[in-house]
Parts: sequence; structure tokens; C-alpha cells
Amino acid sequence: MTQLLPEADRMSQLTPLAETGWAAVPGRDAIRKVWKFGSFLDAWGFMSRAALLAEKANHHPDWTNRYNVVDVTLTTHSAKGLTRLDIDLARAMDRLAPDAEIERNHGEPISCLCEQHARKA
Repeated sequence: MTQLLPEADRMSQLTPLAETGWAAVPGRDAIRKVWKFGSFLDAWGFMSRAALLAEKANHHPDWTNRYNVVDVTLTTHSAKGLTRLDIDLARAMDRLAPDAEIERNHGEPISCLCEQHARKA
């Protein structure tokens, strides 16, 4: 079984991820990041590439997609918390979308492009 990330490694591993937009999930031993892409196709392409990485690592994210927004939460369910698998997958996902907009305020509703277009109409 995969071991939880040791306390000594948490700061050294999670601090650089926080700089890229990953944040702790309140009440869970998990991290979350929200990407906003230029289009639905860009978001779907990111998810397809991330899915291939996740499958290869046999470590799968919890995620949702709404038009151009991809919301990802990482935790290792079998270990009931964060492990090296989560850190590695987070870094790999970051490399897939270096130019995407990152939504850092997870406490507010996140609107997608279709909602923004509807407000303009």
C-alpha cells in the first residue's frame, strides 16, 4: 500500500505546488486546483492528456469539467490522504497546461465561458 506523505515532506513538496495554484481542501487530506482554458476543446484536450498520465500511473484524479473549466482534486483513496502519487500527478498536470488561467479563490463560484457569454446576450 502507498504510504501517506510524511510530515517532513509536506512543506517541501506542497509549498512549490501552492505557488502553481494547488491548495489544501478543507476537511480532507487532499489538494485542489482549478484551470480555466480558452475553450471547451482546450479543456478537453488537457483532460485527455491528464487521463493518459493518470492511467499510466494507475492513480486517478477526482475531477469535473464545465465547458472551459477543469476542477481537479488529488488524494490517494487507498491511503486516505496525500501520497507521493498525488505530488507526482500534480506536477505532471501542471506541465500539461502552463499557459492556462488558474482560479486561486476556491471559495467563490467559478463561472465558465458559456455563463459569461450568456450574461452578455
